[in-house]
Amino acid sequence: MYTWGNYSSGKQKLLYGNNLAYQIASTPFGFAETGTFGDPNATPPQTVQLSADGQLTPITPPACSYVDVATTGTAPAFQTTGWYIVTATYLGHTTPPGAVYMATAGLPSTKTNPTGECGPQPTA
Repeated sequence: MYTWGNYSSGKQKLLYGNNLAYQIASTPFGFAETGTFGDPNATPPQTVQLSADGQLTPITPPACSYVDVATTGTAPAFQTTGWYIVTATYLGHTTPPGAVYMATAGLPSTKTNPTGECGPQPTA
């Protein structure tokens, strides 16, 4: 993750270093369509781990927080079902919350999602 500071002068600066701390909420919003949302702040962490410098790492148990809502055609239409909330704090200022969606477990294969993908796929 990256955190940018927007200053009253109009200047933007990429924030980093010891004065920047990232947080992730233990309780996710919503639910995992497949797999399990674990507690990222447990010892050891579950589902996802957020490092002090903002790196998110998926770990077991896997989870998929998307569902394929397509009813016709041969392409999926993904909708989110749950997410973790993350914030960053820099010198006492905390960002608005951001969402982290999980896509480490597959979905069941269907006519609209024959390969069982979890969530939108990157495009080239």
